[in-house]
Amino acid sequence: MPGQVQKHHRIAEVLAAEIRSGVHGRGSRLPGEHALTKRFGVSRTTLRQALRALGEEGLIETHAGIGSIVAFDGTPLDHRLGWAHALAGQPRVLRTEVLRLETASEPSLAAELGCATDDFLALDRVRRFAEDGTAVSLERSRVPAVGAVADIPRTGLRENSLNRTLIALGRVPHSSEGTVSVRGLAAEDAALLGRAPGEPFLRLSQVYRAADGSLVERVVSLLDPAHFELHVRSTSGGTP
Repeated sequence: MPGQVQKHHRIAEVLAAEIRSGVHGRGSRLPGEHALTKRFGVSRTTLRQALRALGEEGLIETHAGIGSIVAFDGTPLDHRLGWAHALAGQPRVLRTEVLRLETASEPSLAAELGCATDDFLALDRVRRFAEDGTAVSLERSRVPAVGAVADIPRTGLRENSLNRTLIALGRVPHSSEGTVSVRGLAAEDAALLGRAPGEPFLRLSQVYRAADGSLVERVVSLLDPAHFELHVRSTSGGTP
């Protein structure tokens, strides 16, 4: 049975990552059991174990005769800012400007994060309001450039999303840790955002790792505090 347990946990991780990243939106129905068993190459029993785990996490609700409905109510800003409510709940459209998409050698970052390679996929993006071009965030993502990840500058991002691209390549985050602080914008960052140097922005630094502990992504985001707020949810009785 250990293989079965491992399989259903793996399926749950993949589907949970897709739900949290917005691939499956709140209120939408997951593909049916037949489609999912075919996708993952498992039995209905294994799949149902995975769906049960998603239900226990509060990510889906399963109804007889209807299927599994997504219940996750986070509002991620395309990548994994699941804790952030973008634009203070306002229905404003964002567009993404890619500043950099290439591989780069960063040995100091590799040493800091315990990464086996010095080469990273470097993706820098600014997000702006579509109507007036006002920048609300600057994000710098670094992903170990191993395997198919090294080809991303040539092949491009899946649906313009790094998160969805990594999931498609099997790089699924299992755990994360991060820090949030308030910093004055450095001159270079201020120029990219069209803001004044020293203007206070939220700085979020997050590290995502796979189930085996290997690095999936490190992303540092600068966020306009007028449009982002920290949302904390706990399902245990302990202190966050």
